[in-house]
Amino acid sequence: MSEFSNVTVVREANVYYDGKVTSRTVKFEDGTRKTLGIMLAGEYSFSTAAAEVMEMLGGEMEVRLPGSTHWKTYTAGESFDVPANSSFDLVVKGFADYCCSYIEK
Repeated sequence: MSEFSNVTVVREANVYYDGKVTSRTVKFEDGTRKTLGIMLAGEYSFSTAAAEVMEMLGGEMEVRLPGSTHWKTYTAGESFDVPANSSFDLVVKGFADYCCSYIEK
């Protein structure tokens, strides 16, 4: 899906790591939410409350998911799942354009 219809976009940005990671929250009529964001080069660690599906829209990132010792590279068109109540590590060498969908149960 290249665009969303009938949504509310939160005006204020989510800003992390001194501005190297930014996103905007998109809220849907059914109560679900996503964030659309950009990550610049760097090493990052994020914690989750809800499960997440991270879709790569552009660029690439190396990801180490919870419970894993190895890294996997994801590029545009690929996605990965992050379990609820966990944390994961990322390395971005150039940039990463992403859409994160939150899976609330």
